[in-house]
Amino acid sequence: MVLHHPDGQVFTFDAGALSLELSSTSGGEGFRARFELLHEPADYPRWAARGRLDLPGRGIDPAEVITTAADLAEVKLLREALWVSALRATEGRRPDPADLAVINEIAAGNGPVPMIDPHTNTATWRRPVTAHQLTVAYARDAVDTFTEPAIGRIRMCAADNCALIYLDTSRPGNRRWCSMQRCGNRSKVRGHRNRVEKS
Repeated sequence: MVLHHPDGQVFTFDAGALSLELSSTSGGEGFRARFELLHEPADYPRWAARGRLDLPGRGIDPAEVITTAADLAEVKLLREALWVSALRATEGRRPDPADLAVINEIAAGNGPVPMIDPHTNTATWRRPVTAHQLTVAYARDAVDTFTEPAIGRIRMCAADNCALIYLDTSRPGNRRWCSMQRCGNRSKVRGHRNRVEKS
């Protein structure tokens, strides 16, 4: 997903999991409120179209996704449960039962129904598509992400001033940065300057 930071920097971020994409890149409560992207119902499918759900790749226009104020409230409720669970996972702790209850309840809903488009022979979803179905997809991904072995690979970016959380899908499990374009590059520049100053 391409992120636009308030400081003007644009960079790519791979959350490694659908659920962590929601919890890390769409805003939230507290300090994350400055990054809020889901202000009104229509913002949700527009935001989701930019990421791993790949609505355009399924031939779905975000404008055709049926979204209500209740759907927006539901995805924000899930997002907070995911954020707290992810934060706890980065500290080696298990998710709180109350947050797991939110995830499990939403995951039990009716998700997108996959089908083959008879005109294009490509994968799509049965219409109409609802925002609730999108939220169910995020919650179902969380069931896999917040259980073993994946939960042990949930990380927060190693930069002091970055709180992006991702699933480390690298084979050796040693990913340190949200993005090499942003925090990884800044670390390299700092390291180079320190070496020059010491020489």
